[in-house]
Amino acid sequence: ILDRFLATTPVAADCFQLLGVTALLIACKQVEVYPPMVKELLALCCDAFTRQQLCNLECIILHRLHFDLAAPTVSFFLEHFSQVRLEARGTDAGEAAAARSLAAGVAELSLADYAFTKYAPSLLAASSLGLADRLLRHRSPLDLRVSGYPEELLRDCMDQLQLLVSLNGRSLSLLLPPEVAQKCPWLGDD
Repeated sequence: ILDRFLATTPVAADCFQLLGVTALLIACKQVEVYPPMVKELLALCCDAFTRQQLCNLECIILHRLHFDLAAPTVSFFLEHFSQVRLEARGTDAGEAAAARSLAAGVAELSLADYAFTKYAPSLLAASSLGLADRLLRHRSPLDLRVSGYPEELLRDCMDQLQLLVSLNGRSLSLLLPPEVAQKCPWLGDD
């Protein structure tokens, strides 16, 4: 929400804190049963802004984004491709679950690296799953053609993700469930 708003509207540096908590409020209203109270969010800003300012900015954000808040994310595509994989004949559900977990960790690492902003979320998801299958040496990996991307583009993204993993193995191991991390002994080697 914050990134998409910033792509449409310049924001003064002294308003970034207010923008951050307002975007957080909008996001929480979408997914949380009990979103944080406005008073709590304003306290995060040391009460530098008023309730009215937050509410006004919320309206501005919603209008600038045309109330279209459901941008597709890597997580959405990871779930989609994992489901496609599970529906394929002869799929090992254990392999699929391990690949999904490792791919989610790899995708999460990519969020902190600006080099990956050039890749679409669907490409990052497919490449993360492909890399996870390769690293886990799965017998029946996801057929990456389901992504619709050319093999060359998938390979480029996977190579970049492989480099990211090799540089951040310890961090990645902290993002994974223990049972998946155990299948990746090479992760501790930064």
